[in-house]
Amino acid sequence: MENIGASVGAVPAQEKKQVEEGEVEEDEEEYIPMRNEMIFYLKEAPEYQISAVGEWCENARGDIVQEADTYFLHVMTGQRCESAWSCLTGWSEPDEKSMEKWEALCGCIEELENIEVYICDEKRVGL
Repeated sequence: MENIGASVGAVPAQEKKQVEEGEVEEDEEEYIPMRNEMIFYLKEAPEYQISAVGEWCENARGDIVQEADTYFLHVMTGQRCESAWSCLTGWSEPDEKSMEKWEALCGCIEELENIEVYICDEKRVGL
């Protein structure tokens, strides 16, 4: 009789261990949607700005569980753009000097390494 009681007692302990290791509850983990909106601007002329957005998911521990989706917002329409350059399509500045500044800003953004880090962590970045 004592052997039967010992083996029955071992089953719940094993189930409890699986829950603690996350084997059973892993599917039930909640993901928290995260979003950061930020602005790239030209240091020499801060009025030239391009907005960018980063969206990703984290778990309750703050671990990233979904790769960040980063994009830019069109300067005039606010529509989603996949590159800084596409934020300039469909419109033009009244003079060539203004357009040169927009192009300089886009060029600086394009040259940034690890741009996703800036988009997800910063609020403003002067270039």
